[in-house]
Amino acid sequence: MARTLVKRTRTSTFSFSGARIRVTVSRTGEQRRDLSDVYLHLLTMPWPFFLLLIVLALVIANALFAAAYMIGGGVAHARHGSFADLFFFSVQTMATIGYGRLEPESLLANALVGIEAFAGLVALAMITGLTFARFSRPDARVRFSRVAIIALREGVPTLMFRMANQRGSGIVEANIHVVFTRDEVTSDGERIRRFYDLPVQRARSALFVLSWTAIHVIDESSPLHGLTPESLAAAHGAVIVSVTGIEEAFSQTVHSRYSWMAERILWNVRFVDILQYQEDGSVQIDYSVFDDVTPLALPVAEIAPGDGAPNDRRIA
Repeated sequence: MARTLVKRTRTSTFSFSGARIRVTVSRTGEQRRDLSDVYLHLLTMPWPFFLLLIVLALVIANALFAAAYMIGGGVAHARHGSFADLFFFSVQTMATIGYGRLEPESLLANALVGIEAFAGLVALAMITGLTFARFSRPDARVRFSRVAIIALREGVPTLMFRMANQRGSGIVEANIHVVFTRDEVTSDGERIRRFYDLPVQRARSALFVLSWTAIHVIDESSPLHGLTPESLAAAHGAVIVSVTGIEEAFSQTVHSRYSWMAERILWNVRFVDILQYQEDGSVQIDYSVFDDVTPLALPVAEIAPGDGAPNDRRIA
């Protein structure tokens, strides 16, 4: 038998701090289902949608079995033509409750009960496994500043952004990887998307508990050297960071990522201090000013020289 080749088109959407990039992939090949995608969606969808999906699946399954009982008959003490009686008999059968008032009395009804009881056990196992997997899956809960900034720090142009650990426990052996990406045109005239690693002053932390400010020095070797807000926006530049570490309470690896497009990279500003030191010696984080910045007196032209006219525009 000849195999049927099916052309499939898949569209994926990636979000970068408000900007959305759509990628469409066309693939010709044998038609098949990728169940791993279904499992991923069930594992990552919000809890309200997950619970609603379970309820809908159970209602539909019981309605189908109730229709089968109505067609085949053979349920004792059920009112004639009552779909509600057969529906709730199906609910009792699938949940293995069996109050005893309604019971199968024909061969077909007993066969349907056996099939439904098996389906109920499988569904219970799957729902229990998914629920446990969702509860046991730790979340990094790393908060990133809404903006990244470029400003002078100790007299040197510097890219900075900050992160905060919102969990009650720390993240052990936390590592960050920062990448800068932009559109470029090769010598052959081909338009490509290039990625550059941005080294930071401290890429690893033994224990990430409170806040962490990532610092990349913009020297002559930096891909950010010589850029201005205009040239960065024209190249669709973006800074992407990924954070990985071991969650202290669960001893499981957690990760998180974030990105800043050009319009979310502010120039000639600095972050407002978020750490508050209490009289008892403890330290608290004021999240109300986590994304706040204050302007600096030095013009942007002195921070990013060599690629355009002075510009003190601030990007909101």
